[in-house]
Amino acid sequence: MRQRRLKNEINVVPYIDVMLVLLVIFMVATPMMTTGSVELPAAGTAPQKPDRFLRVQVDQDGALSLFDADGKERKLNGLSDLRSALVAQRDKTPEIAVLVAADKEVAYRKVIEALDEVKKQGYSRVALETSVK
Repeated sequence: MRQRRLKNEINVVPYIDVMLVLLVIFMVATPMMTTGSVELPAAGTAPQKPDRFLRVQVDQDGALSLFDADGKERKLNGLSDLRSALVAQRDKTPEIAVLVAADKEVAYRKVIEALDEVKKQGYSRVALETSVK
């Protein structure tokens, strides 16, 4: 009697059949799928620039400056100085708009700190401008 040799091959024909069936299912089902659309919010833009506004400028090195409504510049020494300057300006004109202008090379953290400080002082009309030179 002759001994049977073991076969060391994998029969891949059933796997190919399953793959082809799945391919057909996906080819038929894909065109029937509904695609969802994402409606992104539009950024609000002011119809015109306000006549009078404060400008908080963040320079490339992170230095802060405050320009009052008349355009006079005041160099600031950190956020505490910005806080006191904003309080003084708010007491003079409480409804004035504030523009935070930042150099595009400044660290994002510095810009957010300036924006947060403006918001903490109760200013409701705040805008952000980048790429100051």
